[in-house]
Amino acid sequence: MNFQKRKRFIFQELEKKGELGIQQLADALQTSTITVRRDLNLLAADGLLLRTHGGAMKVGADEFPHRFNNKAAVHAKAKEQICRIAAGQIADGDIIFMDCGSTVFHLCQFIKNKKIKVITNSLPVISALQESQVSLNIIGGEFDAERQAIHGKKATDHIASYRATKAFVGVDGISDRGLFSHSEKEASITLAMAAQSAFTYLLCDESKIGKESYLKFAKPELVNAIITDCPATKLKQLKKRKIAIIHTK
Repeated sequence: MNFQKRKRFIFQELEKKGELGIQQLADALQTSTITVRRDLNLLAADGLLLRTHGGAMKVGADEFPHRFNNKAAVHAKAKEQICRIAAGQIADGDIIFMDCGSTVFHLCQFIKNKKIKVITNSLPVISALQESQVSLNIIGGEFDAERQAIHGKKATDHIASYRATKAFVGVDGISDRGLFSHSEKEASITLAMAAQSAFTYLLCDESKIGKESYLKFAKPELVNAIITDCPATKLKQLKKRKIAIIHTK
């Protein structure tokens, strides 16, 4: 069965049931779970369904946690490659900040067996790491349901109480002019984490390079290193800023 036929079947079943599991779809379509995951990620990236941990929900089932999962599924392969390399920068004993970005979230799967402390404002990160070797410090403040994260002055005050060896953050865009965000709340968290960290890594897929959005909140030099899948030809200006560039390819 080709992709278009599988797509039609998935939509028909979602319309009937509202939510479907990966194994359930694989059995019905007589295909592998790998193929089903790829199909669901492609459809989620186009906004045609909402990706869940174990499958998918139809658009309209308006639950905030699934909006985050849907965002995390976009460019998932690139994000995983970036985070696999990022995990290699982390040693037992490290204290690290992790923000609420969808790229940073993918780091969880690669650090579960590390004896480290994670300080985070991200509920998905907390959920992913709660039964791992990682010790968790949960940032307090105002809950943002759409972002599944904690923000606000209480959150930045909490961050200012701690000192980390490394921070892993994301942005909505970066160019030679600066770091960009869609939200002042998220920008304040990034600034606070970078200020309290000995070394800051920006985890950034190619789609964010050269992108400028609503709010320019810092110079590129706020971060010490960028881990990215972006070709070197698109990073010439940033390299001049004395920022370390770590490529996935």
